Amino acid sequence: MRFISEEESAALVDHAMAFDAAREALIAAVAPGTTLFPAVLGHGSEPTNRFSIKSGATADYAGLKVGSFWPGNPDRGLPRHNSVILLFDQDVGRVDTVIEAGRVNAYRTAAADAVAASVLARPDSAVLAVFGAGNQAEFEAAALARVLPIRTVLVVARDATKVAGFAERLAGQGASGLDVRAVSPQEACEAADVIVTATPARAPLFEAAWVRPGTHVAAMGADARGKQELPPALLERAALFCDLPEQSRTIGEFQHASAQAQGGLTAIGDVLRGGQGGEKGGGNRGRASAEAITVFDSSGIALQDLTIARAILAKADARL
Repeated sequence: MRFISEEESAALVDHAMAFDAAREALIAAVAPGTTLFPAVLGHGSEPTNRFSIKSGATADYAGLKVGSFWPGNPDRGLPRHNSVILLFDQDVGRVDTVIEAGRVNAYRTAAADAVAASVLARPDSAVLAVFGAGNQAEFEAAALARVLPIRTVLVVARDATKVAGFAERLAGQGASGLDVRAVSPQEACEAADVIVTATPARAPLFEAAWVRPGTHVAAMGADARGKQELPPALLERAALFCDLPEQSRTIGEFQHASAQAQGGLTAIGDVLRGGQGGEKGGGNRGRASAEAITVFDSSGIALQDLTIARAILAKADARL
């Protein structure tokens, strides 16, 4: 059995790898022969310590990802989130590879939003609004700045002190020269070309009326029943896209959409299969007009973890 530690995987992953792996996964999700199994949501001995299991299979590979959230970990000097990916040897049914993937998971999650933005956001999008200032928010901003001409990042955070150093941390991920400012929710929405929400919220973070025509919204925080970041009124006037419609309707952001809106969900893989959607100006194939509002819900699918695991293995082997 092959084992790659957290330190090894963190040294191997980067935004380019994550983008390519996420694009491959989102297309594979809508391909014949692919199966994505229902997510399992559980908790540890202490109910506030939570974990999820997401699994899937294609004609070429199968496996699962276990993601955990232990909120008390910072007091121990450890991250709240952790992730482990398992790939199966399909000939004999044994686990062939285990990859610790805490940092990899942050890249992988942000990459899905970047892939969607490459075909949904206006190609001239320059102002990004980020709700949340934690670790994931930084990865989201850096990933989006790779595929769009982002010049300004407006950060909405309950703790304004977290915004200090945000620009430097983005520069450390290759997104340098950005104007980063802390603003109110309304200011952020009214100025933004792209809005990304990266929070554990259970109520809308802003008003639907604040969102301008032509805005692209990426929501990644909802991955369980009851979680919510966007106002339902926004979903009624936007074009809705997601990684996996049946999951988005049950544990994703679109659990809060009306039955009519839920009936109009489009899997982003169907948009990507058209051949567009690359880094820096891949087009806006999923956008009906410059004035349309688009929303992408990323509740997370196992194929994203499996494809990036395979990419990490390939890169590790190439270094041997």
